[in-house]
Amino acid sequence: MTDYDVLLQHYVTAWKLADPQPVAQTPTSHVYTVTADQTTVILKILTPYGVEERMGALALRHFNGRGAVRLLHSDDGAHLLEYAGGEDLTGLVKNGQEETATAIIADVINALHANDAAPPAGITTLRQWFRALFVQAEQDRRRGLDTIFTRAAPLADSVLAQPREPRVLHGDIHHENIRRSARGWLAFDPKGLYGERTYDLANTLCNPFSVYGRAVADEARILRNAAVLAQQCNIERPRVLLFLYLYACLSASWTLEEAIGWEIDNIMHIAEIAERHLNDDSRSF
Repeated sequence: MTDYDVLLQHYVTAWKLADPQPVAQTPTSHVYTVTADQTTVILKILTPYGVEERMGALALRHFNGRGAVRLLHSDDGAHLLEYAGGEDLTGLVKNGQEETATAIIADVINALHANDAAPPAGITTLRQWFRALFVQAEQDRRRGLDTIFTRAAPLADSVLAQPREPRVLHGDIHHENIRRSARGWLAFDPKGLYGERTYDLANTLCNPFSVYGRAVADEARILRNAAVLAQQCNIERPRVLLFLYLYACLSASWTLEEAIGWEIDNIMHIAEIAERHLNDDSRSF
């Protein structure tokens, strides 16, 4: 019996659960469906790398079921969550309904951001989240290089210093992190961040990679979906593209920091597309 088998039995007993069935195993958690009061729910047992999951619990508690799955119970070692068992949004994209999927994402984001209360203590700020970009830019400057990172870092510094409509953020909104449920489309697996709400629009424009692969970096597609998000979330499209630029540079910085080289050419291409449109006049869209 493994340590996680022992923990599973502990939570099944302590939280009065039944019929645990494994769903997934990730670096941050072991995930099961379980039954609680005759209802199927999700049990996530955290690994030692599950710090982000703990931040996610702070966000879910803040969202309180609006736009996201409900956090039913939690401690430092596990979370019990509402189960959104329906399809995710990649199916719509595969069926040629990408703009419909984007509109649903915008509705979910608006629901998540409806709560403008102060953030929970200890939640990660966007400035903390952007550490890798600042580090990469400083390394490039020391080498005397003019790179997309050295250009992005000052913009990030300025934007993060004066956020518009700061909110508790999901931090990882994309097509596979939103599923249909009995209560409608709900987000799950938040990172749990705090900062300008526009950040939550950026990652979705780099997805769904699982459907498009490298073609996700198609410029016309990105601009079209940015317009949908901007209109429905009442944010100027150039502001959305600015955050796409900063997010893509941050994502590339993570890849360089971790030295894994996963699709860095793709995310760099998206950053370059966004950079070209930073001075677009929003009145023309």
